[in-house]
Amino acid sequence: MDTQDAGASPAADTRELPSNRGRWGEDDERGTLNLITDEARARGAAEVRSGRTVSLALPIRPTPLLSGPFAPSTQDASPVQQVLVYTGSPAMATAEIMIVTNHHPRSTHLDALAHMPREGQVYPGRPLDESVTPTGAQHGSTTAFADGFATRGVLLDLAADGPLPSGHAVTARDLEAAEEREGVTLEPGDALVVRFGWPMTPDPTRPMPGISLDAVRWMHARGVSLYAGDMGDAHPPLDPACPAPLHGVGLPLLGMPLIDAAHVDDLAATCAELGRYAFLLTVAPPRVHGLTGVPVNPLAVF
Repeated sequence: MDTQDAGASPAADTRELPSNRGRWGEDDERGTLNLITDEARARGAAEVRSGRTVSLALPIRPTPLLSGPFAPSTQDASPVQQVLVYTGSPAMATAEIMIVTNHHPRSTHLDALAHMPREGQVYPGRPLDESVTPTGAQHGSTTAFADGFATRGVLLDLAADGPLPSGHAVTARDLEAAEEREGVTLEPGDALVVRFGWPMTPDPTRPMPGISLDAVRWMHARGVSLYAGDMGDAHPPLDPACPAPLHGVGLPLLGMPLIDAAHVDDLAATCAELGRYAFLLTVAPPRVHGLTGVPVNPLAVF
């Protein structure tokens, strides 16, 4: 794991870590989604041959609101609580009110850039207290996702021979080895999907694997537009000097949106069956503005 640049002073740390701050302007809210050009979208569309689709979202079964929306994530708690609403008696229609925990580890969700600050700033260097207020996120929010996005997705299945070892730090070498094994190469604007073979819910009984800073540097060099995985940052952190490379560097410095808690087992099975690991990835979040994250159902189209 590359930790050489992670232990310096805060100013040096921000300077030496990979960064896209200023690359697309001081008011930018799209970050690496700017890399999804017409060419990148066309490259993804060219991967569609049969029209077969695979969802990358975990299924969610809501529970009654009385079960409590603040149950610990390590317990068998749903990210969605609901209250049923009946119109008329007998009921002529039914509806519900939902309370959704957007960043729950059992909900496939898209992190907006304001979700994780660094040194009191969110991407691309805006003060946190101006960007996220009690009335909602004003900069770097889900507003930037309103039009959805589509690009070529590439699955790098690191668990093809079984789940990654406990506490394993995924490096650039791991990702390149998967490229070679699968016969695929990430190109600028592509979405990267990684399979660890682990559930994202923290397991207090054993260290979980995660992405290293070295791997984040590789994503920056390759021009990855979006990261999705069944795991992301390790629990507990693999490197105290840079405890969360994806969330602590990828979001606030690179401006790279993250799809947390992606369900990738079905995708991996389909890729292995078809013998190809690239596809069209479409992401169409609900058009709810001003949030730091939102549940999403990404679709891989073959």
